[in-house]
Amino acid sequence: MEEIQIHCPKCGWEPDGKPYWRCTCRTQWDTFSTGARCPGCGKVWEKTQCADHAGGCGKWSPHLDWYDGLDDFILRLKEEIKESWRGSGLLIH
Repeated sequence: MEEIQIHCPKCGWEPDGKPYWRCTCRTQWDTFSTGARCPGCGKVWEKTQCADHAGGCGKWSPHLDWYDGLDDFILRLKEEIKESWRGSGLLIH
């Protein structure tokens, strides 16, 4: 997954792993380390706000839109799964 890059889809700001996000339960964390799930209460955030206090634009975008390279990763993963099925002899056409 080294080809996947994370950046704001609106301004291009790239998070640096610091805990810029705060949940309604007051937990502060790096949303990208947990796939947008708050480690305090378990709430999943469908949208992520760009951290304006860290140089970003402050706008909200769907969390998955922050990831570049997912399409290629998913295609490779699908091919690997298909190959494993072929190799098992259990694939039914």
